[in-house]
Amino acid sequence: MRSQGLSIKTIVAIGIGSAVFVILGRFASIPSGIPNTSVETAYAFLALMSVIFGPIAGGLIGFIGHALKDAIFYGTPWWSWVVVSAFVGFGIGLFTRKIKVDEGVFGTKQIVLFNIVQAVIQAVGWFLIAPILDIVIYAEPANKVFTQGIFAGISNIVTVGIIGTILIATYAKTQGKSDSLAKE
Repeated sequence: MRSQGLSIKTIVAIGIGSAVFVILGRFASIPSGIPNTSVETAYAFLALMSVIFGPIAGGLIGFIGHALKDAIFYGTPWWSWVVVSAFVGFGIGLFTRKIKVDEGVFGTKQIVLFNIVQAVIQAVGWFLIAPILDIVIYAEPANKVFTQGIFAGISNIVTVGIIGTILIATYAKTQGKSDSLAKE
């Protein structure tokens, strides 16, 4: 049996999604009082793309988009956070497969499931993985990186919970319900 790989549609989505992630990360982020940490709207878009295109696309959009954003605007990627962006995109895509937005379904049950999943994945990523990688890779002080990670995690959970939910609900409304036309 031969593997089909990624579809052209998914590859294009990864390219466009990565570019949009960079643009949102640069022009639609809100500075916070915490050094090198902002409220990022890019994660709401990442969540949308992960739900629509799945875990591989979500992970690659998070990885490529974050790495490019850091390289372009700061001179070098901050790899610990790039890895977490990939983890968040992959995790949301993987654990939201039961949400069939392409069938026009995104009601209360799906919204609750989506937000539980995104909150848990982001908490693990930003509260644990990012700070630990910051300490291991960059020898950053623990109190600094855990403060940054907790702020980033909470702000991303809220941003995705509000903006991401609105984006996904709006997208789902543009799709046809799977049972709208039944073949007899």
